[in-house]
Amino acid sequence: MSEGRWQRAATRLCSNAWDRLWEGLRPLDPYRSVKAALGALVIVSVVITTLLALFAVQSATELRVITIISIVASLLITQFVAQSLTAPLDEMTDAAKAMAHGDYSRRVRGGRRDEFGELAENFNRMAADLEAVDQHRKELVANVSHELRTPIAALRAVLENVVDGVSDADPETMRTALSQTERLGRLVAHLLDLSRLDNGVVPLHSRRFEVWPYLAGVLKEANMSKGSGHARKDVHLHLDVSPAELTAYADPERLHQVVANLIDNAVKHSPPHGRVTVRARPGEPAVGEGSMEVEVLDEGPGIPESERHRVFGRFSRTQSAEALGGAGGTGLGLAIARWAVDLHGGSIRVAESPRGCRIQLTLPGAGRSQG
Repeated sequence: MSEGRWQRAATRLCSNAWDRLWEGLRPLDPYRSVKAALGALVIVSVVITTLLALFAVQSATELRVITIISIVASLLITQFVAQSLTAPLDEMTDAAKAMAHGDYSRRVRGGRRDEFGELAENFNRMAADLEAVDQHRKELVANVSHELRTPIAALRAVLENVVDGVSDADPETMRTALSQTERLGRLVAHLLDLSRLDNGVVPLHSRRFEVWPYLAGVLKEANMSKGSGHARKDVHLHLDVSPAELTAYADPERLHQVVANLIDNAVKHSPPHGRVTVRARPGEPAVGEGSMEVEVLDEGPGIPESERHRVFGRFSRTQSAEALGGAGGTGLGLAIARWAVDLHGGSIRVAESPRGCRIQLTLPGAGRSQG
């Protein structure tokens, strides 16, 4: 055993020494250094010229013939090496021109071991970062449009009802309109957080609150906005919270984004005179003390199992959503819901249901929630 350990130690020592030697020889390796490649080009050209000169002396060939042959050979070798060295630069030039016109998908072929290979890797990394920034900008505009639509639609519905005489301008109606206006102001402030989403610095303002009155307010706003943005006034919304004194620890505004988007999505996909149920229960003890599970169930066609992994992606438009989701959907509602749940350290998924679609989200307790 002792001899075997010595052999392994000696092998590792030799391997480490060889690696250090190989790294030290990098400037001399023409495949790992442009300077070495140019030096090798000069050496090869000189060697060829010298050999041809010796051949001329031995064979009594005219010196001008040997000179011409030497120049031609050197030019061919130089052209070959130059083409090999400058190919990445040509690709980068084409890619940079495409990026200047808004195409950030172009990449440069890598695989080289020299400085141009490192430059190509850094260029591709820069292109990927620019593509991500451009995509984030587009998503931000879409998120702004999607998030502002719901409170504006609700506020418009309240005001239209008052103007048309459907409802009176009583204090309760005005309070509902005021709450929507206040929510618009909060959304404008919170939308600035989306620009910092990829950096993971979006703040949470979590607090403990009673679930029943909170979700009842969300459903009331959803009821008032039905018929605005989609022609669905016939869907009944039902709230089921057990126990009635259930409390949660979360950011109320972020959670409002989740539940409102899930309800909006469920109403769109419900059959005529369908029913959408919002259910809240205490979470499993394994998730954390004070955790909560919220489910939004509808009676629509549901989401095929093959598409469930896609529905929370941004701009995702599954076949069932295209067929049933109605007009004007941006494919962002479930993506925004997942984003807000992820901020809390929770999870959201499409759960099994004998009928319709069942979206289940889990929020951790105060011990695991961010903020």
